[in-house]
Order: sequence, then C-alpha cells, then structure tokens
Amino acid sequence: MGSEDDKSDPHSEHYESTLPGVIGIFDNAISRIESVMLALGVMLMAVNTIANVVSRAIGSTIFFSEELNRILIILITFAGIGYAARHGRHIRMSALYDALPGKTRKVLMIIITVITALTMFALCYFAIGYIGKVAKSGRVLPAMQIPVYWIYLWVPVGFFITGVQYALTALKNVVQKDIYLSTHVLEGYEEDEIEI
Repeated sequence: MGSEDDKSDPHSEHYESTLPGVIGIFDNAISRIESVMLALGVMLMAVNTIANVVSRAIGSTIFFSEELNRILIILITFAGIGYAARHGRHIRMSALYDALPGKTRKVLMIIITVITALTMFALCYFAIGYIGKVAKSGRVLPAMQIPVYWIYLWVPVGFFITGVQYALTALKNVVQKDIYLSTHVLEGYEEDEIEI
C-alpha cells in the first residue's frame, strides 16, 4: 500500500519520471497536475450530471448543468491527450512498422515522435490564436455568463504538454538502446512493458 509497493509494481498507476534532473522534476509535476485535473474533472462531471437528474425528478433543472459539462469535457479531453502520450496509450497503426527490423523501427519511432511533437506545438500556437479571436468577440456563456474563451484555455495547454511528452519520448529513444512509446513505456503488445 505504501510508495515502495507502488514503485515495485510495473502495472501501478503511480508515475515517477525516469528522466534526469530538472526535466524529471518538471515531468513529475506535469504528471501530478494532469492526474488531479482528470480525476477532478470526471468526478465533477458525474456529480453535476447526477445532481441535474435528481433536480429534474424533483421538478426543476440546474440551469448551468449543460454548460458546466461542456467545460469539463473540454478539460478532460485536452488534459487526457497529454496523459495518454505519457503512458503510451495513444492509438498506434503499426502493421508495416511491426514488420520492420529493430534499428529501422527505432529510427521511425524517433521520426514519428518528433513530427507528432511539432504538430502538437503547431496546434498549440493555432489554439492560442483562436482563443485570442474568441476573447475579442466578447461572447459569454448564456447560463453561466463567463467569457467563452475561458473554457478553451486548457486546449493550448493540453497540446503543449502533449508536444513536450512526444519530444521527451524522441529524446529517450535517441539516448537509450530500447524503443520507447513514451518516456517510460517500452514498445510491445502483450502488455506494454513499463520500465522500473
């Protein structure tokens, strides 16, 4: 039940960065923030939905319930993409990749992670531009009366964190002899092997 057990169990959800120094500390901090955001987001959405169902049964409805769930869905989605990249849980279409020899797969994994990181950083840039346009429009949510751009603030953060994860995975593949799907998940299919 203690932290020693968590670290010795390769299937534990506890995440400790394998990256050295300041990068590892930064990676651990992001991991904890993502985990808290995802957990709180899912719990708040469940409580909000249940409260709205009970409220409807009584005869009224919570007027801001739909808007709150929309905000939470955006939060969970964009916090979740970084979490999925960190834990090697992203979608892989690898029929051709799997047929390649080890060294070629390693080079291809580095190329894939670098291109994906650059794509995520580009999406982060465009999301910031979009948020700026929405902010200038002055639109507000009808029920909650908060500026619409606030609900999109997590989007560029999620893209940025995901880009960082892919960049770190590319770096890990450059410096290590094994092939990594993320900074701590080795490639494999039976059960993704987690580095201890």
